[in-house]
Amino acid sequence: MAVDGPPDHGAIDGRTTLTHDHQPTRGEPRVALVTCADLPDLEPDDRLLRAALAARGVHVDTVIWDAPDVDWAGYDLVVIRSTWDYAVRRDEFVAWAHTVPRLANPADVVAWNTDKRYLDALSAAGVPTVPTTWVAPGETGQLPERGEYVVKPAVSAGSLDSGRYDLGDPGHRQLAADHLTRLGTAGRVAMVQPYLHGVDTAGETALLFAGGPTGPVFSHAIRKGAMLAGPDLPSEELFRTERIDPRTATGEQLAVAERTLAAVPGGAERLLYARVDLIPGPDGTPVLVELELTEPSLFLGPAEGAADRFADAVVSRLRATA
Repeated sequence: MAVDGPPDHGAIDGRTTLTHDHQPTRGEPRVALVTCADLPDLEPDDRLLRAALAARGVHVDTVIWDAPDVDWAGYDLVVIRSTWDYAVRRDEFVAWAHTVPRLANPADVVAWNTDKRYLDALSAAGVPTVPTTWVAPGETGQLPERGEYVVKPAVSAGSLDSGRYDLGDPGHRQLAADHLTRLGTAGRVAMVQPYLHGVDTAGETALLFAGGPTGPVFSHAIRKGAMLAGPDLPSEELFRTERIDPRTATGEQLAVAERTLAAVPGGAERLLYARVDLIPGPDGTPVLVELELTEPSLFLGPAEGAADRFADAVVSRLRATA
């Protein structure tokens, strides 16, 4: 017998839903929500998605991405969520992604999106992006003479290994140079970007999209406050704490987000989720800071109905691949 639940949240294409003891029954759709060893039960936001999927009769397992002997082919859909330890093991993570059938988002998107040099491709496609200078290992980066700039690695998660420097200050300038050296010594490509002061006043706007039959559909927006207060300092944290508030997206922001998604290689219609992060540029118009297609926080908690919308996107994908 199926568990009582909300209307239309029962069987998918006639498949059986959960039994009363919450054990999966034969034919029930199976989804893996993928996380890392530091978050074995997901982060709180993703637990909302797990609950919404269970209410729709989907059996959900929480699986650590690098756990041994996982039968990934046994899942109808594998959804990357809190894999926030990938940054220092990107090659291994991308190789893993290519072994997983029915992965969301797809492995080639993961490979493209986990290196922020994708910003160059988006800029070439006409997306307004933060101007970026890249410094490869072994290169001597030429820092601007003055102004506030951000130094961070091209492969990173959660704003870790990122710092803000006033290059007109000799002390900060040396710290920025040391930061570049530290990243290069570790074999990491560095990126140098002007610090956009609009983040201190308007904040950063993240626009969240859930997959639809013809492409991602806008779900909700949130505001993130400024996170970089100064130079990069050693930290044991997996990610930095953010202040999150609901926000109403403007037409201009939505237009930039849609232009960004339209430039994703292979087509945006393959995406189960997307997050577009924007900051006001010097003239106040929105510019892209990051396009998150791999393991972004979806900020389901602050937005009413967001967990249901993303769960519905998963169910739609299950039906399409059944």
